[in-house]
Amino acid sequence: MSIGGIIQSYGYWAVFGLVTAESIGIPLPAETALIVAAIYAGQTHHLDPWLIWLVASAGAIVGDNIGFWIGDKGGYALARRYGPKVHLDERKLKAARYLFDRHGSKVVFFGRFVSILRAYAAFLAGVSKMAWRSFFVANASGGVLWAGIYTWAAYLAGSAFERLSRTVNLVLLAVGVTAIAVVLLMVRKQFAKFADRAEERYPGPLE
Repeated sequence: MSIGGIIQSYGYWAVFGLVTAESIGIPLPAETALIVAAIYAGQTHHLDPWLIWLVASAGAIVGDNIGFWIGDKGGYALARRYGPKVHLDERKLKAARYLFDRHGSKVVFFGRFVSILRAYAAFLAGVSKMAWRSFFVANASGGVLWAGIYTWAAYLAGSAFERLSRTVNLVLLAVGVTAIAVVLLMVRKQFAKFADRAEERYPGPLE
């Protein structure tokens, strides 16, 4: 069944379920579903754009908090167990936590608008032990703004926005990949300093 068929059959539940699942970390076309639902609402008036915005925001918040909880409770153990296979040792985990402590809110907020990060930012925040209150504020703000922008833009612009969104997503993907590459290069150059600072901040095993 197509995304359009799912939206027509299940309406708000489809939007909520897909957005929630993607936010947990399951790679599903949540953004596409949101756009399709808003266009469907504008063309048929069978759905209310205000409710679409509400359920998409709720799905983003609920899903991200589940992803955060999974990362917080089990992510570190997985990293310790399988990390050595991808050269991820304790020193690198500490450096990652230090970076997330400093810039976690920005990653969570802006990650909502970048497809690569949208599904995994919450999990990474949990693994890095980001303070839940800071996470929740950034998560809720980003989720509500993201849902609002896509809902109302698609509702008002109709199918033209659906075509445009593909280009926008490619641009955002390129920007996101470039930003991540720049950050990784900077971290690589400054890794020893970050790692030393992280060791001072988190002496001994992380858990």
